[in-house]
Amino acid sequence: MLLITILVGVPAFLLGPVIWPPSPDIHPTQAQMPYLMVLSAIEALVFGFGIAFILFGRRLVRRVARGRGKAAGAMYGSLAWLLISWWPHDNLHIHNALYLNGLIAIEYAFHFTVILAGLVLTYSFFALFKPASDRVELREECPADQPDCHPSPA
Repeated sequence: MLLITILVGVPAFLLGPVIWPPSPDIHPTQAQMPYLMVLSAIEALVFGFGIAFILFGRRLVRRVARGRGKAAGAMYGSLAWLLISWWPHDNLHIHNALYLNGLIAIEYAFHFTVILAGLVLTYSFFALFKPASDRVELREECPADQPDCHPSPA
């Protein structure tokens, strides 16, 4: 995953300004540039990590979801989006500058989907761990020293 992160992240960092040329309306100072470049590098590397997660994470998410296909798919998609969306998001801001209609479109396209991903992950988290709490209740009803115990149906 580290190799994919670097192999995708470094070119993403270099290609961001090529794909989305910076607006001529933006003029950062020399003091501001290092902060903007560090953030851009972090976002590009997280984008690379997101691509690695897309390539290698599905099997692990399915295993954690224990047969809950829709929850696994929703978690996988949400986690992937939370990782890869920052790179195009910030590059679009730099390209768009202060053009308000473009800014509104960027904000809805990215902020709304990140909020949605958070809600999906929260729902999936509770859905995945509900059975664990049910098992705890069954253990309490049938102590380990009573192997012939049959719990009553819930």
